[in-house]
Amino acid sequence: MAVEKLFKDEATEEKGERARMASFVGAMAIADLVKTTLGPKGMDKILQSTGRGHSVTVTNDGATILKSLHIDNPAAKVLIDISKVQDDEVGDGTTSVVVLAGELLREAEKLVGSKIHPMTIISGFRMAADCARKALLDRVNDNKDDAEKFRLDLMRIAKTTLSSKILSQDKEHFAKLAVDAVMRLKGSTNLESIQIIKKAGGSLKDSFLDEGFILDKKIGLGQPKRIENANILVANTAMDTDKVKIYGARVRVDSMAKVAQIEGAEKEKMREKVQKIIGHGINCFVNRQLIYNFPEELFADAGILAIEHADFEGIERLALVTGGEIASTFDNPESVKLGHCKLIEEIMIGEDKLIHFSGVEMGQACTIVLRGASFHVLDEAERSLHDALCVLSQTVNDSRVLLGGGWPEMVMAKAVDELARKTPGKKSHAIEAFSRALIAIPTTIADNAGLDSAELVAQLRAEHHKEDSNAGIDVITGTVGDMSELGISEAFKVKQAVLLSATEAAEMILRVDEIITCAPRRREDRM
Repeated sequence: MAVEKLFKDEATEEKGERARMASFVGAMAIADLVKTTLGPKGMDKILQSTGRGHSVTVTNDGATILKSLHIDNPAAKVLIDISKVQDDEVGDGTTSVVVLAGELLREAEKLVGSKIHPMTIISGFRMAADCARKALLDRVNDNKDDAEKFRLDLMRIAKTTLSSKILSQDKEHFAKLAVDAVMRLKGSTNLESIQIIKKAGGSLKDSFLDEGFILDKKIGLGQPKRIENANILVANTAMDTDKVKIYGARVRVDSMAKVAQIEGAEKEKMREKVQKIIGHGINCFVNRQLIYNFPEELFADAGILAIEHADFEGIERLALVTGGEIASTFDNPESVKLGHCKLIEEIMIGEDKLIHFSGVEMGQACTIVLRGASFHVLDEAERSLHDALCVLSQTVNDSRVLLGGGWPEMVMAKAVDELARKTPGKKSHAIEAFSRALIAIPTTIADNAGLDSAELVAQLRAEHHKEDSNAGIDVITGTVGDMSELGISEAFKVKQAVLLSATEAAEMILRVDEIITCAPRRREDRM
């Protein structure tokens, strides 16, 4: 019994087979959870939080679903992590990564059951992943030099990404929006300068892309509603000092006149500050904090448009877009960089008034205004659009393109199978298992569409044994179709990330042979 007391009372440990079982089961459960969201006919999940307000999220995005789960199983956490990283790195393929890793583990479990050592399986998987990546590289398409074709590729990728999301009905429209927005970035992957504004009302079709920058604020009273050739000062400063601001200060006065004097002094101070600001030769002033009535009057008299309480992100982005810097002191006007734009005016979207800055310095900036029936729809639309934007901005840099619809997986599976036949020893079993796991992705796509997956995948396999086939699953007609004719494309970068992350995650979980859970801390210990 002496060994048993190694850990504290409530700590548990699981060794060998039990530990491995626990991690396999956890990982496969997670994979099965998001499996149904894969592909153009994938279903959505509703996530309801138990916190205040019971907020409801309806989503199809693998990473969003997994981020919201609270899970105890350590292996499941590894899968959640890879989907998060996939989301940050390339933005799309979050579901595929988890499904592939889950399938790899499912195959590995059978192999471990038939007495093959985990390390052998891992080295087999390694070889298979390398081989699969090479197979993809041989078949990539690169149209970087031909602008027309490249744009078509981008449109196709955007449509393919969006077709598994809520936007699939208007995917033409949104693909065009996304491609236009990304083309304006001219190769930077910084999505900061694409602003997405969500306004409930209208339908998804009413969404549009705007050249300029839109600030979700109203124009103050008695101020010009339209300014041409604006010089903008973006500031973060307190404009509300017409009261004594020192808390807990007590001012004793012997008559009302003194109070008036104090107030007068305060007003003077404020007036001076406003004069300084006006001295910058501006005709638009945007502040992150409140502007009280008095300074607002002063601005209105000077014919300056003052916008108060622009939220922080709005301010930073506005400064970035108009080419100004955020100022907080106004003593030396020459050192402050002002922002410029051609026209500022008020526009209406739905019921709301917004301020529209057009003709801005930085040509890369644009605003996408999303309209939709309800907030849930808008949130999901934003997530889908964000996925599309991420993938496109990555593709602009790395312009290699593959076909979609289960085609890359079949190409990889075929290459991996051939490798398995050449490889001597136990490793070949692991390599073969890898190719079975790859085929699980087209299988799942077909299953989610309610098609006969076994039949379809068998047909696909036969097609792919001919040289250079473009066959993939055409979910709409429920048959095997030619992917290049259907215009279903994916970015190479996304596929590569999916392949490598899934393999690494599966490796990591395979290496586990013991799980130790710490004893929970007792309250009395702290006393």
